[in-house]
Amino acid sequence: MSNPDNREDGPPRKPGVGKILQSVLAGALGVQSEKRRQEDFSSHSPVPYIIAGLLFTTVFVVSLIVIVKLVLASQ
Repeated sequence: MSNPDNREDGPPRKPGVGKILQSVLAGALGVQSEKRRQEDFSSHSPVPYIIAGLLFTTVFVVSLIVIVKLVLASQ
């Protein structure tokens, strides 16, 4: 029985938004599995992962800045 997610006869499928977000979050936390990492690197283009990583990093840094400003303002 063939599995459409693990096709070996054709080109790899494009990853969905959920899979990209899951990979970026797992990578940011350092819990990415080797299997998932190999799937990510075998996808068509690294551009979606780069964009998602930059967006995650921006949101994370801005969140930290806001939290620090709120804490310092409450003192």
